[in-house]
Amino acid sequence: MLAVLIPVVPFVLLGELPGERWLSAADDNALQFALTGAGLLAADALLPVPSSILGTLLGARLGFLAGALAAWLGMLAGNLLAYAGGRLLLGRLRTPLPETPTLTVLFLSRPVPVLAEAAAIAAGAERVAFWPFVSACAAGNAIYALVLAGNGAALLPGALAGPGLLVPMAVPAVAWWLWRRRMRTVKVATSD
Repeated sequence: MLAVLIPVVPFVLLGELPGERWLSAADDNALQFALTGAGLLAADALLPVPSSILGTLLGARLGFLAGALAAWLGMLAGNLLAYAGGRLLLGRLRTPLPETPTLTVLFLSRPVPVLAEAAAIAAGAERVAFWPFVSACAAGNAIYALVLAGNGAALLPGALAGPGLLVPMAVPAVAWWLWRRRMRTVKVATSD
């Protein structure tokens, strides 16, 4: 029951589902929308925030470049929070992680729900070098933010219905499926 309430409560508090008013990039609240969206994406390190849908809405509301920038900054801030949390809270539980695969996972994991945050927390706990960590996260987040904002800017500028919401729902599912497939291939290769 609690899991169902998490996505519903914000809409109850806001008094409406996102609609035409939220999709206007020309009003006075565009900066507030960008900051709120980026803040929610940063909170994704600790809370179940649907980053794919939020990134798409940022692109629809702010346009391609501003939406991508807001999404990228928010996701990167979330990675930094997760890294700091892992370093401060779990740093004593160090289990050696090889750095190169960890950086690759950080780069590739952004569209996969939970994995991106878990990888950033693990990188902090393992004390992966800071600048390579930031570089891998920044690059992975940039690609993902561009895809989401481009989708929102192209397919949602007039309404919140139609194919524009298919991409943010499909990208995490496809990324998760590819990740699972890759892990099965690795298990088969290592067991031979």
